[in-house]
Amino acid sequence: MKNIRIYSLVILILSISVFVLVGCSNDTSVITIKLSHDLLENTPQHVGALAFKSEVETKSEGRIKVEIFPAGQLGSDVEVTEMMQLGTLQAGLVPTAKLSGFAPELQIVDLPFIFESRDIAYAVLDSEFKNTVFESLLEKKLKGIAFWESGFKQFTSNFDISSPNDLMNRKIRVMESPMLIEQYKMVGANPTPIDFSETYNALQQGVVEMQENPLVSIVNMKFYEVQDVLTMSNHGYLAYAFLLSKDFWDGLSETDQEIVESAAMNAAKVEREETIASEEVYLQTIKDSGTLVNEIDDAQRAAFINAWQPLKDDYTHILGADLMDQLDQAIKDAQQK
Repeated sequence: MKNIRIYSLVILILSISVFVLVGCSNDTSVITIKLSHDLLENTPQHVGALAFKSEVETKSEGRIKVEIFPAGQLGSDVEVTEMMQLGTLQAGLVPTAKLSGFAPELQIVDLPFIFESRDIAYAVLDSEFKNTVFESLLEKKLKGIAFWESGFKQFTSNFDISSPNDLMNRKIRVMESPMLIEQYKMVGANPTPIDFSETYNALQQGVVEMQENPLVSIVNMKFYEVQDVLTMSNHGYLAYAFLLSKDFWDGLSETDQEIVESAAMNAAKVEREETIASEEVYLQTIKDSGTLVNEIDDAQRAAFINAWQPLKDDYTHILGADLMDQLDQAIKDAQQK
């Protein structure tokens, strides 16, 4: 009889345990999005990431949680992209130039002097053209959602820059991008791909003499500490692609897809506005450091545009005339608005 009571007690405990486990299993319905980006927490990019997190969690009523990993905590941009392909990471912000090995079409955004203003860039990158270039990512198990930005690129160096000739034989740090490497070889420079996180040391130690980046990166990575001159050239636009793992995206319900997509687009606007608002402060920080700030004039700008025109011609053949025509048309449409 005693054994029966013990047996009954064990069955009761097991039943309660199963009930508790089943009840707790509801927690697995919470979807987690881990979002990686490569800039620090005091940057517009992180402000945008926080805006994305807030909107997703609010609109999903907590069913979707967003965890943000700034400053390249999860790895380099290429490593982060590979993690999304494998489905071990759900989301990442990656510079378009770093995606050249995954989808060469994304490089088209990195052509020099392709956008004459931010308004034109935004209009093009939010248009149907966005879907055209992002389509090439799908077969790579990546889903492009929106374009964010770091802004227009400027030069930092230890010498004055006023013409393409000033880049002759100069060692310049560039991102790992065939287009950027060819761009600087075209004017006789020596482009050297170096990881973003290692660029400060490379400049300090003289491995390279100059680099290109938007003001947000120049200030937050403190490149002005080891460079004597900032040249405001606006010679290229550094866009970030907001990407998702396609496997993760496909596993979302239609409702959740709409929440994530809308939040990424809205956060892009927040991030862009924050970037614009911050650039005056960034520029003053550089001036206060004692770094000389120069700005190229219209004639100098024309010389650079002319020197790099063959690059656009080359990439028209590489990426296809149709894609280049679509870009040119999107730019014309934006200019007419």
